[in-house]
Amino acid sequence: MTATPGVTDIHIHVQPWEQLKPQVADAMRKGKEDHWERLLALMADPHALLDVMDASGIWRVGLVNYPSPDIMGFDDSTNAFAAKYASAAPERLIPYGGVHPRFTEDPEGQVEELLQLGTRILKIHPPHQAYPANAYTMGLEALGRIYRRCEDRGLPVTIHTGTSIFPGARCKYGRPMELDDVALDFPDLRIIMAHGGRPLWMDEAFFVLRRHQNIVLEISGIPPLKLLEYFPRLADVGDRVIWGTDWPSPGVKDLRQNLEQFLSLPLSQELKDRITRHTPLEVVPTR
Repeated sequence: MTATPGVTDIHIHVQPWEQLKPQVADAMRKGKEDHWERLLALMADPHALLDVMDASGIWRVGLVNYPSPDIMGFDDSTNAFAAKYASAAPERLIPYGGVHPRFTEDPEGQVEELLQLGTRILKIHPPHQAYPANAYTMGLEALGRIYRRCEDRGLPVTIHTGTSIFPGARCKYGRPMELDDVALDFPDLRIIMAHGGRPLWMDEAFFVLRRHQNIVLEISGIPPLKLLEYFPRLADVGDRVIWGTDWPSPGVKDLRQNLEQFLSLPLSQELKDRITRHTPLEVVPTR
């Protein structure tokens, strides 16, 4: 009999925070002043993170990283940071990485470099990288080349949808409808739609998700007790939903609390297991 897989939180932020621009760091620190130093130490110590995961009942996490030098402060070294950090426990830590289409001179080559590092998911963050997710239809050719190489190589792409509170973020680029083009033009690309367009565009997110089978909905950053207000028909698409927290971003205080609140929702146990345990393994298998 096959053991039930553990819980995957597909979206947490373990990043080289020393690269954050000062005003961005101030926004990240807000509400965390009493444990800021502990969080900074955790960014340098994967074993400290594993202890937090064990205490929270979480088996795997996705380490979200991507370059955003002009808005957030992260440069391309964030890719190597994530890969090195995840190497401490490859089965439990899933490294993200990114290629910034506005700065790259070799989109395909940089995707290949990510794969060589061991990157498991590529992150596109339109509000933090200042272009819409379908900008390749408007002249940003490098973005389409990134998608195409990820499609060819079977590398899932997570695309941020929804707003951002950080200084300099271009929230207008967070609309889920832009993913309609991406899903149509790259039909074999596995697209993870982060945050479901919250807090403004949940109806768009639900429409795009139902229209395209190559998209999955990732629900991090949505307060769990608000989830069924945002997506009252969640059960209709439950086989293409992945749980995540967005911890320790602003507003997300505790991994265990987030998980417990999600598990308290009036959904079937089968669906809760599908969202937290089974679908994440189908999208990003263990190594």
